[in-house]
Formats: sequence, structure tokens, C-alpha cells
Amino acid sequence: METTIVRVEDLSHQYSKDWAIQNISFEIKKNRILGLLGSNGAGKSTTMNILCGVLNQTHGNIFIDGINLKENPVEAKKLIGFLPQTPPLHLDLTVNEYLIHCAQLRHVKKEDLHNAVERAKEKCGIAHFSHRLIKNLSGGYRQRVGIAQAIIHEPKLVVLDEPTNGLDPNQILEVRNLIKKISEDKAVIFSSHILSEVQATCQDIRMIENGHMVFADTLDAFNNYIVADKLTASFENPPTIDALTAIDEITAAVYLSPKKVQITFKGTQEVAEKIVALSVSNNWKLREIQFEKVSLDEIFAQLSKKAPAKNSPTS
Repeated sequence: METTIVRVEDLSHQYSKDWAIQNISFEIKKNRILGLLGSNGAGKSTTMNILCGVLNQTHGNIFIDGINLKENPVEAKKLIGFLPQTPPLHLDLTVNEYLIHCAQLRHVKKEDLHNAVERAKEKCGIAHFSHRLIKNLSGGYRQRVGIAQAIIHEPKLVVLDEPTNGLDPNQILEVRNLIKKISEDKAVIFSSHILSEVQATCQDIRMIENGHMVFADTLDAFNNYIVADKLTASFENPPTIDALTAIDEITAAVYLSPKKVQITFKGTQEVAEKIVALSVSNNWKLREIQFEKVSLDEIFAQLSKKAPAKNSPTS
């Protein structure tokens, strides 16, 4: 049975007269990576700040391994490691000096200090840079140092804010793999506005829109939800719009150019097979067919229709 590390219950927060988030509830289990998605102003940052103990919520509770974060913040925060979007690095220190400093801030016992630093460096793949100044590291390795400080005290929860932001493709892959390695014995949550990052790394997704939780399920369920409903097809002998819309699943078709058409459909993606078959039988000479990716903005637009307006939290 999976162990619940984080439990968020009916979390709500009000800035002045406006409610930033309302009735947010979710859990994070050990060995799981949860992705938090949200558009600008949706309430994602507020949720992250409360989860890390930076902000006290107006209503609701957060439990870290059973400890109430608001009632016992010191003990709860000992179990949290945090990497903000801009890593809190001291560039004029060496990797060793910086990690020793971070371990001391986290009250790692003196007799455990050396092992804690070596363990974090080894896990993050930075041991060979122990004596190098942080300012002389690449962006990817600076990010690794930032992650190392977040796990130096062996927390049960690791919170990462936009951990791949500004990295090149190779560095992104390395950080993704590192996050997966960390989740082998911890619970991990990270926020991102990049859908592909969440899909590549997470097992669970929580999406906040208009201050409300509008999606809470596994990655597989999310991927099923965002199945494409449009495709483009190119023909040498293009069919008429009427011929295409005569196909049961097709609800609309519009030509983007004389030989390329955008098709909107409902239901199964097997509509592509029907188009291929009809192209052969009617000599349409299909040259290309491709499903269009659903953008994150479109997903937010769909889900936000389900989100109630921001008022006071429900009882």
C-alpha cells in the first residue's frame, strides 16, 4: 500500500477581498511524482507557497507525513525540500561550501554532515565538481546543485518550481531523470506551465484554474482526456467538403489551401482509417494525414468551463 506523504484538505486563501484558491484538496504519495499545472493567475503559485510554509492559508489544512503544517510549522518544514524557480545559489562558493552551508541551515547534525553532502552530490551527479565555483558551472549543473540543496536533509517531500526552465534539451532530459531518481524514496511535486514536461515526468496531474481544482487524476487519465479532435489531410485530388462531412464522425471541414483540409471530428480517432479507405476507393490520392496536438490553452479553456466563479469557499 502506498504511503501518503502530503494531504491537502479544503485549502482556500484570500488576498484582500479576492479568493486566490478555494477548496483545493489532493494527496501526494511516496514514490510518486505529481505535476501541478495552472495558467497565470490560476492559483498555482499560492498553492505552492502555502505547501512550502511560506504563506499561511485562510482556510483548510496541510499535513506533511501526518504533521499539521500550520500548527507545527517547524517540524513539518523539516520534512520539506524546496527548489524555487530561481535556485538560491551563492555563486562565489564552491559546490562543497554551498552544500555544507545548506546542510547546516537544515540542522543536519555535525557528525552526519559529510555523509549528507556526499550523498546529495552522488545522487545529483555533481561529485566531480565538488571544488568548482558554482558561477563556473553550466545552467544544467547549477540546477543540479539547486536540487542537491533541496534533498540534503533527506526530506520526505521535494517541491520543485519550474525545474527545467531555461535548460537546453540535453539538460532537460538529465533533470527529468534526476527527478525520477529522487522519487524512488520520496514524494515529489513540481509545477510547470509546459505540458510536455509534466507528461514526460509525472504519474499524477493536478490542474488549477480560476482558483479551483479542475483536474485531479493520473497521467494516463489526463492523456485520455486530451485526445485530439482535429486532423489535417492533404490530397492530390481533394474531395468536396460535403464528401468529408458525410463521414459520421466528422463534424466540420475547412480547406486551409487548395489541397490541404482541416477536419474536426468527434469520438474515436479511427476516423483516419475511414478517410484512408475512402481516399483509395474514390481516388482522392491522400498524401498526408496528421492529428493536431491539443494546446495547453485549449485544455485550460475546456476545463475552466467546469470551474465555478470565485466566491467564498463552500462549506
